[in-house]
Amino acid sequence: MAVSLWRARLASSLVANLTNSLRRFSSETNAHNAREAMMNQMMYSDINSRIGSCMPLSSMRIGTIIHNIELNPGQGGKLVRAAGTCAKILKEPTSKYCLIQLPSGVKKMIDSRCRATVGTVSNPSHGDKKLRKAGQSRWLGRRPVVRGVAMNPVDHPHGGGEGKSKSSGRWGKGSRTPWGKPTKSGFKTGPLKRRK
Repeated sequence: MAVSLWRARLASSLVANLTNSLRRFSSETNAHNAREAMMNQMMYSDINSRIGSCMPLSSMRIGTIIHNIELNPGQGGKLVRAAGTCAKILKEPTSKYCLIQLPSGVKKMIDSRCRATVGTVSNPSHGDKKLRKAGQSRWLGRRPVVRGVAMNPVDHPHGGGEGKSKSSGRWGKGSRTPWGKPTKSGFKTGPLKRRK
């Protein structure tokens, strides 16, 4: 009789301890989850201040510094990708288009659904680097640029003549491309586009 009573008390105490520990564990995990949720909310509440985050222009604030901007939604970054460059949002992107000032100073309207990255492109001192010798520009794949007037008439329309001749032969012609098209007076040298 005493043994069965002792067993019953032991079983009830074990069940009580188990339920208490489960309650404590669930409350600790709930508190831990709540704490984690609060930290995540605090971290991501002001996502515009997070440098390197990529998002649509419509979810950014006025004055945000951005780079790697899309021209069409889903196309991928096309603008402001060179070293040390950045653009600035000038108007609140509430409408369909957003006004952005590019590094050149040009103000451009871009679709608000286009994405951009917050911050500036790294390596701002890239343009300050001096090339030590001519071979260094060749390492970069840049070939030498030769003036047309320094060539022979067979190589360029500006070539030939006596001394530093500007007339390029007996009859003076205006500036031309190596293929003979005029380069001044508004002459269109690019591919013909259908005008709207």
